[in-house]
Amino acid sequence: MSTVTEGAAAFSSDLGDGTYRNPVLDADWSDPDLIRVGDDFYLTASSFGRAPGLPLLHSRDLVNWTLVGHALSLLEPAKEFRTPRHDCGVWAPSLRHHDDRFWIFWGDPDHGIYQVNAPEIRGPWTRPHLVKEGKGLIDPCPLWDDETGEAYLVHAWAKSRSGVKNRLTGHRMRPDATGLLDAGKVIVDGDRIPGWFTLEGPKLYRHDGWFWIFAPAGSVETGWQGVFRSRGFFGPYEERIALEQGDTDVNGPHQGGWVSTPSGEDWFVHFQERGAYGRVVHLQPMRWGADGWPVLGDEGVPVGVHKKPDLPRQPLSAPATDDDFPGGRFGRQWQWTANPHDGWATQHAADGLRLTCVRTADAHDLRKLPNVLTQRLPGTPATIEVELTLSGEEPGARAGLAVLGDAFSWIGLQRGADGTVHLVHRFAESVAERERDAAHPREAPDGRARLRIEIGAGARCRFSADVGDGPQPSGPVFAATPWRWVGALLGLFALAPNGGGHAGAATFTQFRITARPTS
Repeated sequence: MSTVTEGAAAFSSDLGDGTYRNPVLDADWSDPDLIRVGDDFYLTASSFGRAPGLPLLHSRDLVNWTLVGHALSLLEPAKEFRTPRHDCGVWAPSLRHHDDRFWIFWGDPDHGIYQVNAPEIRGPWTRPHLVKEGKGLIDPCPLWDDETGEAYLVHAWAKSRSGVKNRLTGHRMRPDATGLLDAGKVIVDGDRIPGWFTLEGPKLYRHDGWFWIFAPAGSVETGWQGVFRSRGFFGPYEERIALEQGDTDVNGPHQGGWVSTPSGEDWFVHFQERGAYGRVVHLQPMRWGADGWPVLGDEGVPVGVHKKPDLPRQPLSAPATDDDFPGGRFGRQWQWTANPHDGWATQHAADGLRLTCVRTADAHDLRKLPNVLTQRLPGTPATIEVELTLSGEEPGARAGLAVLGDAFSWIGLQRGADGTVHLVHRFAESVAERERDAAHPREAPDGRARLRIEIGAGARCRFSADVGDGPQPSGPVFAATPWRWVGALLGLFALAPNGGGHAGAATFTQFRITARPTS
């Protein structure tokens, strides 16, 4: 499997001089939450409708992170995620460590609150257990109170499913997290706080004799981070805004988690909504003020560059991006756009990802396909390259490299009715129901191509390819777009029109993402 490479380290936010630059995770690690166990820090994030879900990241300095696995192999109910549901599935998880086990709770807005747990961060993780069934139950967070032995759960509401929003509901929970002990009570009503709206994403803590809820409000693009405290779990709570944009360019800084280092430093991670790049992750210093309230960032506004946490120095690293696909296996950074089926990717003796040309009636629209293997779009200018060989003999069989969102564009190879293979470049606008050509097809005589996308400022993508005659640009610039809650994705796919029999395969080799100068 792929590991961290020099290419991934180039995306580290560690400046190498004892400081770091935000964001510390410059890609779509949406709705982050984190914990410390001993000297190790772990982080998870929303994964929505992609599989595997619930990514698991590890760090020892809160700046250099690696992806070590996923807690959720398949989304449940499995039958509902056979096809893409890009804005459904796993919303805003909470990660905790209790009773020598790791726990992750999340809300599926269509089904309810789930949890999984494991003895080690790498598993084995249990199958999802439905803690509370219902529509619109999102952003759950548990708390096991060591002082009393009680267990609690707080969650928010999605108006799109429940008709309710801007409030937090609290429950007493069974200590084994198998269910709840009451019907719940609204413990914070955002409608009663002047100027507050879209209160959600709560994270629940105990500190200094208080119950604390760190919860954002004001929407993802323009909101702020709120903090609430009460002597009793069910309230009443008093509130304060702890982090907001101020005069920085970090819009809507909110929703994340608080963690302490072994030496007693406090830090807060949160996301920033960046359109096609998704929700990137920032690290803010945190301290407790003389009045007992937390102070985040630089007196309540985000920092851009800051001294690193007082932790042992670590090698430069970032979640892996490159892949040689040894034995046909793909690295942890890849996710399918729905629950996978056997046979989409086949293992073999050499390097290279061998994808079956899956037959489908939706060959005209990548957004509908479950068999697209994706990873996150980098948040900084970068060049993406991959070698493609199309061995599918079926007319209409095709494979390629895509930038996928509400709108999409891809470049790759397609077999014609006369047996020749052509380089094709296609796209579809967000309102379009099917793709169309972005450039004139040209012959690829060997059935091979080196595909390339250069991503510049504003997620503007320039496509090119080499089919043996040198790199040639293809089509106009394409501006990547997000999905509803998800940043744009890079994707590899192979498909064929509906019909009978095996349609062949495509092989991808030497997938690389290289950072580009920003000026």
